[in-house]
Amino acid sequence: MRSSAVEDYLRLGLRIGRLVEGMVDAYYGPVELSAAVDAEPPADPATLVAAADDLLGLLEDGWLHDQVTGLLTYARVLAGEPIAYADEVAGCYGVRPTHADEDVFAAAHDELEGLLPGPGPLAERYARWQESTRVPADRIRPTVTAVIDEARTQTRSLVGLPEGEDIDVEIVRDVPWLGFCEYLGDLRSRISVNVTLPISAIDLLVLVLHETYPGHHTERCVKEQMLVRGRGLLEETLVLVPTPQSLIAEGIATLAPAALVEGEGGAALAGVVQDTAGISFDLDHAWAVEQALQPCRWAEVNAALLLFERSASEAEVHAYLRRWALMTPELASHLIRFFNEPMSRSYIVTYPAGRDLCRAFVAREANGFHRLLTEQVRIRDLRATSS
Repeated sequence: MRSSAVEDYLRLGLRIGRLVEGMVDAYYGPVELSAAVDAEPPADPATLVAAADDLLGLLEDGWLHDQVTGLLTYARVLAGEPIAYADEVAGCYGVRPTHADEDVFAAAHDELEGLLPGPGPLAERYARWQESTRVPADRIRPTVTAVIDEARTQTRSLVGLPEGEDIDVEIVRDVPWLGFCEYLGDLRSRISVNVTLPISAIDLLVLVLHETYPGHHTERCVKEQMLVRGRGLLEETLVLVPTPQSLIAEGIATLAPAALVEGEGGAALAGVVQDTAGISFDLDHAWAVEQALQPCRWAEVNAALLLFERSASEAEVHAYLRRWALMTPELASHLIRFFNEPMSRSYIVTYPAGRDLCRAFVAREANGFHRLLTEQVRIRDLRATSS
């Protein structure tokens, strides 16, 4: 691919990113290119729509074409063009959201009934069970650090890690997400963990593996080593939220915990959590509950469709999340806040859709998880293996 097209893509993404905080998830490409964009006046969205459309016309079908399609869609949103919510999601991520039948959630609830027996409604039993393994607030940071150390060791044998990669950990409060991996470039990430809401042992374990090893940090540092340093693919130095790149990244990160928890190292990870947090929990049982609840992630997409396509009130969406996703009132309110962030309203689909598509790919393709971490896999590639 001609280098000027890649540089045009980088400029386009950075220019759009100047208009919306958080749209650029990471950039570690040429400093002079980003400095030049920063020195410009903010671009008019209509100008960016025209630039994206022009660039798209120059590109052959491929990974970069998919990325620019996402940017074109989001530039059109910024320009105020009337785009239906489902069309916005499909244009950005290559996956069209549809309303999942509540029978899917009811079946998940039936399975959870057997895993969480006792008096009272299922949502209350689930909340009590989570509270029983709550990680004390003053033990969250050391537990996160200890899990990272163990997960790094296990991931080295799973996929290999470039020499010199590393992670910084910070504890944050009052942000619209639960965890975040900020890739800094040069094989380093900063992991932020939100402690505003209480967190159970299994949720903390899943969160850390999702964000670090073999999840987000692993994908980014391996791709920097193999694709950027190894093959000179500068387009990989820019990570953009409203693009297929992010859906695949969330699919990888959502599958990441299973890669370790269901392997021989699961017991070691559980031991690290128990010893550092000072609590006891049954990993096998906790993991069974976690997996049984996974179909209910589609209830979050349903909730977004209710809010943005059917003009439901936030109170109605709140009640829906409490009923079908078994969320506490606090967590349901937190998710609605996430929906209302400019970069998050369409992003919610990346978690269940990314998981389902990447899981199908891993199930069929030899070394599928390794390929996801090391190659420019496209949504089309994932769809070819999903039913």
